[in-house]
Amino acid sequence: MDTTGTAPGTLPHQAAATRLAAMLLAGGSMHFLAPRFFDGIIPQALPGQARTYTYVSGLAALALGAGLAAPPTRRAAAGLASAFFVAVMPAKVQLALDWCRSDTTPLPAKIAGIGQLFWQVPLVTEALKVRRGTPRRSRGSR
Repeated sequence: MDTTGTAPGTLPHQAAATRLAAMLLAGGSMHFLAPRFFDGIIPQALPGQARTYTYVSGLAALALGAGLAAPPTRRAAAGLASAFFVAVMPAKVQLALDWCRSDTTPLPAKIAGIGQLFWQVPLVTEALKVRRGTPRRSRGSR
């Protein structure tokens, strides 16, 4: 590892792609392993069933994680991941509001609920860094 935290011969955007892919694959899996938690943070103002949003966002996270892991689809997946991180913000806000309003939620969880709102900004910027650092594919490379 060098001072940037990347392995020798690895470009920073490749390391960022690996980190984002791992996070999205783990998070996407959790949508199916523990869907009730995710159902609970879907804003009630959205039409339809919370479980549908849980599964669709979990599937999107899995697809984006797989896309970031594969160099041929990395650039497109990184752009879509940045949009995804913005799109899930209403659920993040709902989680923070619910936890902060709850008398039964411990203070550390309330702090974590607020803190995770700020986590979205570096996720978006990392995804954009990956997109910018990944070369466009030429037509002959398909």
